[in-house]
Amino acid sequence: MTTIADLGDLRGKRVLVRSDLNVPLDGDVITDDGRIRASVPTITALSEAGARVIVCAHLGRPKGAPDPQYSLQPVVGRLGELLGRPVTFATDTVGESAQAAVAAMADGDVVLLENLRFNPGETSKDEAERGAFADQLAALADAYVSDGFGVVHRKQASVYDIATRLPSAMGGLVQAEVEVLKQLTEDPKRPYAVVLGGAKVADKLAVIDNLMKTADRLLIGGGMLFTFLKAQGHEVGTSLLDEEKVATCAEYLERATAAGVEIVLPVDIVVAPDFSDAGPVQVVAADAIPADQMGLDIGPESAKLYAEKLADCQTVFWNGPMGAFEMAPFADGTKAVAQALVEATANGALTVVGGGDSAAAVRQLGFADDQFTHISTGGGASLEYLEGKELPGVAVLTKGN
Repeated sequence: MTTIADLGDLRGKRVLVRSDLNVPLDGDVITDDGRIRASVPTITALSEAGARVIVCAHLGRPKGAPDPQYSLQPVVGRLGELLGRPVTFATDTVGESAQAAVAAMADGDVVLLENLRFNPGETSKDEAERGAFADQLAALADAYVSDGFGVVHRKQASVYDIATRLPSAMGGLVQAEVEVLKQLTEDPKRPYAVVLGGAKVADKLAVIDNLMKTADRLLIGGGMLFTFLKAQGHEVGTSLLDEEKVATCAEYLERATAAGVEIVLPVDIVVAPDFSDAGPVQVVAADAIPADQMGLDIGPESAKLYAEKLADCQTVFWNGPMGAFEMAPFADGTKAVAQALVEATANGALTVVGGGDSAAAVRQLGFADDQFTHISTGGGASLEYLEGKELPGVAVLTKGN
């Protein structure tokens, strides 16, 4: 697998960097700049090496055409602040603005292209259409660096096809992410616990299936826990429920017992009349959820139980909040898990927060990135790796250019 060092002397070379700048916005205000900050070291290293750095990225899910609400314009200023140098913004991806901005570059300069997904070729399932867009991107550069870990599980033009058209290498961020994931899958230090939350149980079943071969404990929270409670025969009220997966969850509980893997489910639940913090909130036993109530967080006894189950662990991977942490009455479970990981880190454990909502949650709840071993920039990519799937954007870098 090639790294930037393998690309040789980059002074004066145009280097296209696929970064992950898909940050959450409130209007034009960035609410969590973690992914931008994670992208800075590779861009800085290339710029200081004298490369002409062309950064490309996506934001949100536009429909293959320009859409002002998904413009990367709000990112330019923050990226420049973090880099400590001006960043030129091209108002298109491969058109006149991009070509002019690249032509005007001097050694060390940085240009950011507009949202890649404004071009339908970026995410097309048609290889010819995707390849044509990759050709246009490749025409802007002399080399390619893959540094957007959040998209390496996608076979997209700027992630996969471009690497077959230019001398290519893995950026520092992707390299660090892959190395951490290897520690989670190749002989992890034990006890090894995985904490899984989030809304949809269907998104995590393949991960659970594969982790039963490697993890010692699986702690379940978030909306997905209610399908497991239903599989145990419990009432779940109006909580999130995937009826089609109840039988699968029941099967997994049986398999885990047979394999000696502990699946930990909550003993109490914080409930409310609906998905809101406006109504009365109460704590009930996990097997006694009222039929007219919705579960929105693990309860205080569950939070203590989960912290105890993590206290002696040497390796912990966490993906997905325990509840609706955006609303204060339902944030305590997520905060308790985060605190347990902080304490495990201080005791020498490898702790990995698996991107997306989990990363946003720990920051929103007041935790610092350096209180954990690693905060991933790619929740979906991390999960697919843990499922045992090949990541196209990583695999293509191992097959030569």
